[in-house]
Amino acid sequence: MAKKYLVIVGATSLMAEHCARRWLELEPCDMVLVGRHGDRLEAVAADLRVRSPEALISTVVLEDFTDAKAIAGLAETLSQVRVPDMVLIAHGHLPDQQQCQTDPDVCRATIMINAVSPVLFAEAFAGVMQKAGRGTLGLIGSVAGDRGRRSNYVYGASKGMVARYAEGLQHRFAQTDVRVVMIKPGPTDTPMASDFKAKGMKLAPVDEVAAVIVNGMNRGVRTIYAPGRWRYIMCIIRHLPFFVFGRLDI
Repeated sequence: MAKKYLVIVGATSLMAEHCARRWLELEPCDMVLVGRHGDRLEAVAADLRVRSPEALISTVVLEDFTDAKAIAGLAETLSQVRVPDMVLIAHGHLPDQQQCQTDPDVCRATIMINAVSPVLFAEAFAGVMQKAGRGTLGLIGSVAGDRGRRSNYVYGASKGMVARYAEGLQHRFAQTDVRVVMIKPGPTDTPMASDFKAKGMKLAPVDEVAAVIVNGMNRGVRTIYAPGRWRYIMCIIRHLPFFVFGRLDI
């Protein structure tokens, strides 16, 4: 029986790396790691090969994650022999909100890497999955996308775009065997959240968040909050009336 075939985009992120480890703990897989930096990709791949000698781990470097034609070509190339069973789109960047407000280039880059790029990757792989009539596509967003807040509204807006896009994909594939999973982590102990950690914020362990993501994608659930308590926290925040919400320093 053929091993599961997975593609992880943005595979050098710590969260993506832990998701890969978790999948390989469950079973050996054929896995392609996609990233912008070959040396970092190979370091992740080498670690995974040691952890799962029976797995086939390969890497692909794509220097520009906003090049629509290159992304479409990558999806076609990786699907020529076999369509991926699962694709996880995991890259992103957490900017400083004040920089987004004062530097248009930072604002643009935030939206491009957090919103436009994941959508381009998802659309490319959605096309090959539609032709095959199967597959699971996961996009890592953030709880920040559930409601705009003054502390990170540019980042939140970019993640909110991914969430709305994922809803549209879910509707597109509602009557098929293609599954689209929207993943919304809360603050997690990764390098991207180092500023939060320095301020004393309690962060979720990355291995626990990865386990929730992998479990949810394996089951094909539509929306994953990781850890799960964020589903209830964000439900409250979304439904606060503005006269209350406007007074909160969040």
